[in-house]
Amino acid sequence: MQQPSQWRRRGTFFVLLALCLLLAGCSSALMDPKGDIGEAQRSLILSSFGLMMIVVIPVIVLTVAFGWHYRRSNTVAQYLPDWAHSNLIEAIVWLVPVVIVAILAVITWRSSHELDPHRPLESDEPTLEIQAISLDWKWLFIYPEQGIATVNEVALPVNRPVRFRVSSGSVMNSLFIPRLGTQIYAMAGMDNDVHLVGNEIGTYWGRSTNYSGAGFAGMVFDALVTSDEDFETWVDQVRAEGEPLTYPEGYSELAERSSFVDVRYFSDVTPEFYERLVSSFHTGTDPETDTQDADRAPAVDTNEAYQSTDNQEGERSDDDELISNEAGG
Repeated sequence: MQQPSQWRRRGTFFVLLALCLLLAGCSSALMDPKGDIGEAQRSLILSSFGLMMIVVIPVIVLTVAFGWHYRRSNTVAQYLPDWAHSNLIEAIVWLVPVVIVAILAVITWRSSHELDPHRPLESDEPTLEIQAISLDWKWLFIYPEQGIATVNEVALPVNRPVRFRVSSGSVMNSLFIPRLGTQIYAMAGMDNDVHLVGNEIGTYWGRSTNYSGAGFAGMVFDALVTSDEDFETWVDQVRAEGEPLTYPEGYSELAERSSFVDVRYFSDVTPEFYERLVSSFHTGTDPETDTQDADRAPAVDTNEAYQSTDNQEGERSDDDELISNEAGG
């Protein structure tokens, strides 16, 4: 008859096996890239992981081996209470990490420049510009060359480099399409950019990777990598079905808080929509006209603000003194 401990061991084995089978159905977007940048990043991750395993694997193996060899029941194991130093061990524990760090330093230096998100991609195809604006809680994509815009859907031709200009109409966010590569931060009043390319036709998941409030979970979008012909068809569809998008009137309506927003199409977009939104977070004067830009946020007079605060404090003091006198009387 089998002991209860044997049943427990077998039960544990089958539970672990079931968990492994469940995990087999999962996929990692980072490890299955569909663009040149994503593939380069995967190669960097695997190279770094492999180098680190040179240290990690021996440490794990030796930990188990030492525990087994010096177990209490092993009477053959040699006991050396006065042992304190080994030149060979010292050489290994210092030389191996130094070599690994040196190799990683070279890889990091090269990849930091080769994968610079602001670096244009080399290609015979012209670069497509897409302007991405993060809102609460949705993504607005503007195609300045095509004069269209979309919400929570972005399309790009296969094998054609794309420059995403990224900014925010609200709090800080981050644009990320895992299968295409690098994420990039979106900040109000700043014009950031990242260069990506899709090398395989398909629909890929994108989202914000920087927590931005209650509706953050619904800040997702689809990235469509299409053929050149399908991209032109998609552009024509957006133009046909889209509604006008003006700045600042239309933008104010669009910027209202909402989450899990359906795809929307816009045509006839106000010229320089993106640039005007970015500059609206800046104070001061227009360097070309030396006049206050109507689209920009009004400048705050700090002296007046401080004076107003002092006046309010003075009024509070007078009120407190009056109450004190009435109480004393």
